[in-house]
Amino acid sequence: MKKLKNILAIAIITVAAFSCKNEAQPEVKTVETAETEVKVVKAELDPNATYAKAEFKIEGMTCAMGCAKTIEKKMAKMEGVKSATVDFERELAMVEYDEAKVTPVSLENTVTSVSDTYKVKDMNTVESFSKEEKKACTADCKKDCCKNKTEDEKAACAKDCKKACCTKETKA
Repeated sequence: MKKLKNILAIAIITVAAFSCKNEAQPEVKTVETAETEVKVVKAELDPNATYAKAEFKIEGMTCAMGCAKTIEKKMAKMEGVKSATVDFERELAMVEYDEAKVTPVSLENTVTSVSDTYKVKDMNTVESFSKEEKKACTADCKKDCCKNKTEDEKAACAKDCKKACCTKETKA
């Protein structure tokens, strides 16, 4: 009988504890705010400006997305820069800029401000940007390029030897 009273007391306390729950929904207040549009407007390029093209090496980059793209975006945001491209594989930056607003020194400062590890080398003003040149593969190149490969790799290599061997020769 004593056990029954204890069980009944526990049941009553449990029911009382859970039935006293406040089922009220939280009140949601809507506050009106003034909408403001923030527009980032890049300064218009002056059609009468004298644009120069610069090419330079960037040493210290370790990846295409993190390093090269970050540098490219920083230079492209500079006032007076018409276009900026960074080729990670060739470690080469190509920038077209307004000579009245941008100098080669300011380009170098922008690159080095991204990270201390980046170093600008061989800054040149050019008439047109250089294209990646690939040499025609020679018989010796094909032999060197395709040796130490499986038969499938040799077949793929023989079709387009420029992928591996000729690009290595160009960079040297």
